[in-house]
Amino acid sequence: MFGSLGHLKKYFIRYKKKLVWGFIFIILSNVGEVYIPLLLRDSIDALQKNMSMDLITKYAVLIIVVTILSGIFRYMIRQTIIVMSRHIEYDLRGDFWSHIQKLPLRFFQNNSTGNIMSHATNDISAVRMAVGPSVMYSLDNGTKLLMVLPLMIILSPALTLYSLLPLPVFSFMVYFVMKKVHVKYTRIQEKFSELTTKAQENFAGIRVIKSYVREDYEINDFTRHSSEYLNRHMDLVKLQALFQPIFFSIAGLSSIIVLLIGGKMVMNGSLTLGIISAFFAYLGMLIWPMISFGWVANMIQQADASMKRLMKIFNEPYEIYDNKSDASSKVDIKGEIEFRNVEFRYSDVLPVVLQNINLKIQQGQTVAFIGHTGVGKTTLINLIPRLYDPTKGEVLIDGVNVKDIPLYQLRTSIGLVSQETFLFSDTLSSNIIYGLDEQKDGIVAQVSEIAQLSKDVSEFPKGYDTILGERGITLSGGQKQRTTLARALAINPKILILDDSFSAVDTHTEENILRGLKNFMKNRTSIIISHRISTVKDSDKIFVLDKGKIAEEGTHEELIAKGGIYADLYLKQLLEEELSEIG
Repeated sequence: MFGSLGHLKKYFIRYKKKLVWGFIFIILSNVGEVYIPLLLRDSIDALQKNMSMDLITKYAVLIIVVTILSGIFRYMIRQTIIVMSRHIEYDLRGDFWSHIQKLPLRFFQNNSTGNIMSHATNDISAVRMAVGPSVMYSLDNGTKLLMVLPLMIILSPALTLYSLLPLPVFSFMVYFVMKKVHVKYTRIQEKFSELTTKAQENFAGIRVIKSYVREDYEINDFTRHSSEYLNRHMDLVKLQALFQPIFFSIAGLSSIIVLLIGGKMVMNGSLTLGIISAFFAYLGMLIWPMISFGWVANMIQQADASMKRLMKIFNEPYEIYDNKSDASSKVDIKGEIEFRNVEFRYSDVLPVVLQNINLKIQQGQTVAFIGHTGVGKTTLINLIPRLYDPTKGEVLIDGVNVKDIPLYQLRTSIGLVSQETFLFSDTLSSNIIYGLDEQKDGIVAQVSEIAQLSKDVSEFPKGYDTILGERGITLSGGQKQRTTLARALAINPKILILDDSFSAVDTHTEENILRGLKNFMKNRTSIIISHRISTVKDSDKIFVLDKGKIAEEGTHEELIAKGGIYADLYLKQLLEEELSEIG
């Protein structure tokens, strides 16, 4: 039933010393606890024979000393088992984060941010409860049960048998409730993922919400999701609310049986008053274990449901990884790129995006890819740093398959400026040097000058130390693009890929950037994707993509002379410029 929690075995092994010491402290603490009723029995029986202050003082001191020692050991239980659970939570969260970082882009396209956040918070916390409190109370109460029951049998076998009669009802209730809790808690966690996703999307898209005056709609929609989450939680709460009173009733029934039958045995002389007092104390010790077993079962079911959700993530394959035989090898990347019979599709059920791609880019060349929207330009360049691997064929750099180049070396040799700009909520300088292991003197100013960003920085309140806000919200679209360009240049790449990186930049600024890049990227390979002919016309070679294939290739002049797709795009853009000047 709890198969998913079996995956936590390696963490328990890692902290087995704490677990063993915790178990030892549990035994020592419980020995003290179960000894106290025996002292109580002896003191009552002794006082009935000889009432004296010395006797009372003797047993009072003994009970106090045993209680203090038991309390010290109980403190040590939490310092071992609960601390162990926090370490396991830390390790599990770290392993989850590490695994997430290595998953392919495909995973993030198919899973919402809110859902992943729910796994990283609620689910891991639920698992922590199973490896901490659940383990502690299971060992504690299980050990106490093994100690108390034999002592109860020694005191009175018959009374013990009568007091345990309600236990079969208890066992049935635990089994029934555990099944219900698992189903209900899974539904709660699924709804929490939806709620987190909704909140994350609202925060990220707040400008769109305000622009379309959809605040009331979003409030009502979020309220609907919250109400469903509340209803699912209330279903579980109602079950738990029914669960505990029944357990207390079962425990109370045992007490009534002991009172009636045990009282009669005291009256007929078969039991002493001290024994029946000790028996009541032991029965009281059994009441909490009986209730806690249900509580622990509840936590384990919740943790099992959460661990199953986590294992779905942990079982996701990496897809993109270093070949073991080549992970430690080093390749001196110069920048020659070749595509050999490359075909790509995002999944087996989706159509082919790229097919029969054969091309070669010489080291130091500036090449461009152009074509209509959706023809596979971005997909093509994503194969170079192995954000995806081709379905068929191979991509080579300097004659070596990119799969045989260590990922770290491959990606630190490539400066990729994507279509979608992403900046962290940090300072401008921290965003620019994000790809560097250590900062280099003057690099921020140098790359900012090339990216035509430095003139804007002089107007910022704290210059390069200005905090940009979430996703660079304080910058304009053009400033964001230039900042991401500066970030790519800062790593001093052998290959620079610009994926429609000047769409928010005016043509004058674009010309200045391209002029600066020409000097910076001398003897390095540059790849430009753009919809503007003005951006790509000076490239050494231009590839025109159409329907996932290379339809045309050549220089600007050669492609104009062919009168094909490129020439058609050129004429349309010339017409647009003329109309814009007239307007």
